[in-house]
Amino acid sequence: MGRLLADLNAVDQRTLEKYRKEAEKIGKGSFALAWVLDQSSEERARGVTIDIATNKFETEKTRFTIVDAPGHRDFVPNMIAGASQADFAVLVIDSGTGNFESGLKGQTKEHALLVRSMGVQKIVVAVNKMDSVDWSKDRYEEIEQQISSFLTTAGFQEKNISFVPCSGFHGDNITRRSDNPNASWYTGRTLIEELETSEPYTHALEKPLRMTIADVFRGGVQSPVSISGRIDAGSLQIGDQILTMPSGEKAVIKSLEVDGEPSEWAVAGQNVVLNLANIDPIHLRSGDVICTPTSPVQNITTFTTKVLAFDHLMPMLVDIHRGRLHVPGRISRLVATLDKGTGAPVKKKPKIIPPGTVARIVVEMDQAIPLEAPARIVLRASGDTVAAGLLE
Repeated sequence: MGRLLADLNAVDQRTLEKYRKEAEKIGKGSFALAWVLDQSSEERARGVTIDIATNKFETEKTRFTIVDAPGHRDFVPNMIAGASQADFAVLVIDSGTGNFESGLKGQTKEHALLVRSMGVQKIVVAVNKMDSVDWSKDRYEEIEQQISSFLTTAGFQEKNISFVPCSGFHGDNITRRSDNPNASWYTGRTLIEELETSEPYTHALEKPLRMTIADVFRGGVQSPVSISGRIDAGSLQIGDQILTMPSGEKAVIKSLEVDGEPSEWAVAGQNVVLNLANIDPIHLRSGDVICTPTSPVQNITTFTTKVLAFDHLMPMLVDIHRGRLHVPGRISRLVATLDKGTGAPVKKKPKIIPPGTVARIVVEMDQAIPLEAPARIVLRASGDTVAAGLLE
């Protein structure tokens, strides 16, 4: 993604040169492009993305916002928060010998399952570092076959899966077609061309306002408190009174920004910053939900959900994730296993639910939180994702 931003001049050359010098100074020259999105000192020292980073770029046809989510297993909760904001996904695969195989056994699979579970329907697979395997067509086709087979099993439709062999380091097939003679066998689209053909998700414009808070920050004298996030449903405008849940406190939208630009209004699907009045920041937290006082989201302590099991499920302690929301709870009851095609009950009151099974379960939480159907949730236990699904 750093290469894409650089080639589209979304990052100026002076900044890129600064990153290159800093990366070379600590012996990580090849990481310079990654630093376009990995901004913190810890991310740069460790060579991994830790938190969500966003950046914007435009082509002649479309305006994009990149939500760069971490890949390391230690930071999956942040990856879930990033995936919950996406219209479609770019899955970056390391084609290097051994690297692809180890990824397929671990994080690559979990990421694909999570992305699909969060409602993302289209996925572009960037088969990266093809220069490290001399642009081997056989290697590319091997990766394409294995990943395609897995993604269809995970619930992606074949028509919504596409592959691009590329080299982020050299820029081949990112924004321009590769001029490497060994890559001449590939005649498909570049990565940017694939992104431009992706249709955004149709958002719920007619539904009541729902927005999950991503961040809370204090501004200046004019805007003492601001929140950012993506509008999940409905619309809002300057002067609107809003309700924040679970606190139940009200606020007024003093001003707002859409994709970094001042605006009078915003609608579902847009990333916004709301500058608020008449509310103490103590009542605002990441993961809280913004709604209208006339159509509030309810705070609940228990819910029924239809999930796909990634691991064995039984009455057990779990962490519930929805975007930035993260609360402890437990699976209190296994209602039934379900037929994957029809959703009809197959076995009622099972004692255990095996991986790969669709099931209906009841989850209880230690505190009341704002949740409603058809919210998508992820359940994790002992550092692993065990299930994901929809509230009913």
